[in-house]
Amino acid sequence: MKKILINNNPWQLRVAILNNGRLQNIYFAAHAQETLERAFFKGIVSKVLPGIQTAFVDIGQERAGFLHISEICHDTAFDRMNALVDDEKELTQKKKRSHKPKDIHTLFKEGNQILVQVSKEPVYQKGAKLTTCFTLPGRFFVLMPTISRIGVSKKIESHNERMRLKNIMRESLPDGMGGIIRTTAQGCDELVLKQDLSYLINTWNSIQTKFKTAAVESKIYEDIDLSLQVIRDHLGEDVESVICDSAETQKEVTAFIERISPEHRYKVALYDNPIPLFDFYEVENQIEYALHKKVPLKSGGSLIIESTEAMTVIDVNTGRFVGKSSLEDTILKTNMEAAQEIIRQLILRNIGGLIVIDFIDMATENNRRSLIQFFERILYELDKFQSVVLKISEFGIVQMTRKRSGKTLIQQLTDTCLTCKGQGFVESVQTSSYKVLRAIKAELSSYERGDSLTIKLHPEIFSYIVNTEYNSILELEKLFGIKIITAQDGRIAASTYKIIKK
Repeated sequence: MKKILINNNPWQLRVAILNNGRLQNIYFAAHAQETLERAFFKGIVSKVLPGIQTAFVDIGQERAGFLHISEICHDTAFDRMNALVDDEKELTQKKKRSHKPKDIHTLFKEGNQILVQVSKEPVYQKGAKLTTCFTLPGRFFVLMPTISRIGVSKKIESHNERMRLKNIMRESLPDGMGGIIRTTAQGCDELVLKQDLSYLINTWNSIQTKFKTAAVESKIYEDIDLSLQVIRDHLGEDVESVICDSAETQKEVTAFIERISPEHRYKVALYDNPIPLFDFYEVENQIEYALHKKVPLKSGGSLIIESTEAMTVIDVNTGRFVGKSSLEDTILKTNMEAAQEIIRQLILRNIGGLIVIDFIDMATENNRRSLIQFFERILYELDKFQSVVLKISEFGIVQMTRKRSGKTLIQQLTDTCLTCKGQGFVESVQTSSYKVLRAIKAELSSYERGDSLTIKLHPEIFSYIVNTEYNSILELEKLFGIKIITAQDGRIAASTYKIIKK
């Protein structure tokens, strides 16, 4: 069973989802930091680049957001292309013939004001990713006010139930609107479903009204508080309890659950214990482990997870697991265990985009097929985000894509190391020592023969030079005619030094 833990501090809100005691999801929101994802803005087009089919839109942030032509809703594009057409019959005929536009400069000019939604937070040096394919998530539906299609969660398998839900949605939606029916809608009363849709439609109408009078580059609408988002998206029969460590948060969560799903209100509880909530449930330690590259497996094997801006590579190692039968059996069992843990790590670390998994190579086609079927089944059962998995290659490589949503866990909790500059490693003591010796040699030429100098070094550099390269110091003394005394100083960085003239 699952538990939702809500830890609210004056500086940060954290929400964790535990599945049988193991951390499944973790969410953060700093109170002083603005959340952009899913927010609507009245933007102004600052630049149009036909070469990459992208418009840059100022939305009042440090960097302009970027709107690619693939993120422009068909109806939005059509309306802009035909804004000057007065003949309704001609307009209808053009709409039937039209397809997704090929050139973004036919849609937008610099200075155009446009309603946009943030689909992805800014990351690295990129601005926010924008879209006009708007979505408004609710408890049972995701409203798509500019797209007329209706989709149903694949996890609703009953044909009759799928048709019932589609009919309810069609009857309730205005012309031109569509949406996605969420898994939580399965088996729900029609009145409750229509109330959810009505709320979303009213929200969309409010956004449109605000757009007309709002200042340019202003935020028009933002999603509900993080804790309520998690409740909306994850609360179900499989959730055992919702535990809050703040009475105020408990009150807000209870009121929200009473509105959207009153049958679950009894699950909300206030945590009253001197031990911090996340410490009591060992969430802090699990967050720390989720930042490590190496993930141990119960069998003794391990995963190595490396991410770049464009893709993530995961390597599976057998470790000390030797199995009880054949080598092939050992490899299959390790791969099966690794597959399940990989999915957990993708969800927990919020990894999206292109993912390449190097499973341990298996000799038989049956085993490769069994592995990929198992992987796809677990992914389908556990992951809410859309993904595409290709067949396993002869080398045991699996390629997949997973929808990106916000920043990864590492991006949220870490900064680039000032020492290694993000490379993941630092110079060896030998390399740093040689660099220091070269710098000292270059500087000694500015001193006069007969001078006496003390060179202060980082303790590790001092130890290496004195024990391994002291002859080099003697050679420098002969070369420049200078007396050199070495000393260690823990306040000096490994790659620097300090010369004191006596």
